[in-house]
Amino acid sequence: MPILREYKRKENAVFRRFSASLGSAAQRCGRVLGRLFSGGRQRITIMLIPHDERKIRDVQLSFFGVAGIAVASVALIVLFGLSLAHSSDSQRRLDKDSQELAAARANLDSLREEAGRLSAAAKQFETALSSSLASVGIVLSSGDGGTQAGSLSSFLGIEGREGRDGGELSRLDKLLEDSAAPIEQIGYLLRNQNAVMTDIPNIWPIKGGIGHISMYFGQNINPFTGQWYTHTGLDISTFGQGDPIIATADGTVVSLSYESGYGNNIIIRHKHGFYTRYAHLQAFRVRRGQQVKQGQIIGLLGNTGLTTGPHVHYEVHLGRDVIDPTKFLNIRASEIALSNKPGE
Repeated sequence: MPILREYKRKENAVFRRFSASLGSAAQRCGRVLGRLFSGGRQRITIMLIPHDERKIRDVQLSFFGVAGIAVASVALIVLFGLSLAHSSDSQRRLDKDSQELAAARANLDSLREEAGRLSAAAKQFETALSSSLASVGIVLSSGDGGTQAGSLSSFLGIEGREGRDGGELSRLDKLLEDSAAPIEQIGYLLRNQNAVMTDIPNIWPIKGGIGHISMYFGQNINPFTGQWYTHTGLDISTFGQGDPIIATADGTVVSLSYESGYGNNIIIRHKHGFYTRYAHLQAFRVRRGQQVKQGQIIGLLGNTGLTTGPHVHYEVHLGRDVIDPTKFLNIRASEIALSNKPGE
């Protein structure tokens, strides 16, 4: 019990000291606020003294009024600064938009010029294409291109010129669409033609297109008997031996032989019933059963068999008939180049 009473006494003492301190602090704060309020209510007088004899004017303001005016002035200054910064930023964005608009207009003018050049090129293309297609029996349809300009012409803003440029672009679009199928047909024809040209004996049988025809196909005087006879091929001479002899079409070697008249000779079977013979060779460069390509070296020009000098005797057979090789020979440079194929 004595201990409990002692604890209560100390607790009351602490509470009294705390209450006293809190009251003292409240009094001090009240005195400070009172002085501030009292000081803020004090007035100051601003006198306006004119330079002439007019009456002197004075303005009385409290410290609170002066503080309010100061705060309001600072707020106005801040707002003005913010407004000025926003105005400057808006002006920069406006300048940037103006530059982009000018660049877009320049690009638009460039696109218009490109559209004009494209339209002119399209007309030339259409003329050339129509002529080329007509030569192979293909007619290119000529649509009017429609009366409405396409989205591209709308973007370019060229409908205003009576729709002329927009109509040209639409017409070009239709021309390209209509040209796709005929061009594919031309490609098909060219591929087939190229395949046929390698299947038919049609190039010069000596590599590089050298040599000359010393005796043509048909009726000739036999150099050994002096009598007229039918010469069944072409005799081609280079005034020498050892020049490369090439296959005049793709095919298969069916015969390598020596005969008293033809000497060393090669027979090649081609597609479509064609056969070719190369006689009086000095040497062979292929074997029986070998697949050969047009322009591939098959032997060397020689002087074997019954001859009056080095040459190659070249024959073309169609089925059982012997035909004139000159009906197929074509020694243009583009075809002579076939003799330089890889794999020779």
